[in-house]
Amino acid sequence: MSELARALWYTAPQTIEIREEKLSKSSGNRVYLKTHASAISRGTEAIVYRGDVPVSERERMIAPFQEGTFPFPVKYGYANVSEVIETKDDLKAGQRVFSLFPHQSNFLLPADALYVIPSDLPSTRATLAANMETALNIMWDAAILPCSNVAVVGAGTVGSLVGYLCARIAGANVTMIDVNPKRQDIADEFSCAFSLPEVAPENQDVVVHCSASEAGLNTAIRIAGREARIVEASWYGSRPSGLVLGGSFHSQRLSLISSQVGQVAPIMRPRWTHRRRMEAAISLLKDDVLDTLLAPPIEFEKAPKDLKDVLSGKKDTLCQPIVYT
Repeated sequence: MSELARALWYTAPQTIEIREEKLSKSSGNRVYLKTHASAISRGTEAIVYRGDVPVSERERMIAPFQEGTFPFPVKYGYANVSEVIETKDDLKAGQRVFSLFPHQSNFLLPADALYVIPSDLPSTRATLAANMETALNIMWDAAILPCSNVAVVGAGTVGSLVGYLCARIAGANVTMIDVNPKRQDIADEFSCAFSLPEVAPENQDVVVHCSASEAGLNTAIRIAGREARIVEASWYGSRPSGLVLGGSFHSQRLSLISSQVGQVAPIMRPRWTHRRRMEAAISLLKDDVLDTLLAPPIEFEKAPKDLKDVLSGKKDTLCQPIVYT
């Protein structure tokens, strides 16, 4: 027995299409799912949308259930909340689950690729799970201690979630830094201070950089205190980045650390699996204040048109949910 599914594809630079495909529901011991909501990971998907995935990174940047190959055409995405329709496993029909699946109306996956969502967690907020997992991994890499002065440069979705988590560390003084003054509203909601880059507070114990910009990383270096850690959590795609490594970088003995969610942070890796980390990330989404990060949802069938302004940066959007009917 087969059913039709509709999926979002990036088919050429700045070109999005919805394509149909057939699903064979009888193929293997897989769970049949219908999507409630998915979300655009704007930083990464904007790079895919432009065709800017570097040749050297194309293998590493393949999403778990991606179809096609970079640069185009690709079915890409990794933030999907769906409902179990049919299953032969311990899951129950009607349960909602999160998966790292692209933007598609209905699909089949093995049960071990699914994460059950608590009944009191709204579907649109649950689409933040992958971003929260990234933020959690950054926190582990950053090893932030109580009473630290912490700066987060770049208040996009991931940066804002890092700020949210940092602000819940006892005694931590957290400043979110962004070129967009409107990000102060998010900082206020998350109990963080806010600053524009040019007046950002210096002598920080830890600086997390999430802006994916040369200027942002140089701000991070400038405001770091002596022997501080700078955690680089951005992905630049194929864009070059010039660092200012003169001045205080050398004399201050600064540490520059790369953080990437593909592997569990070394400090936790001996004990934590990817599944345990994702389940922890989902448990951190219960706070209603996190809805601050969600833009008004767009309809899946209108996504090829409506996403262009989101992915081109014309809209001041953080997390863009897509809803399915």
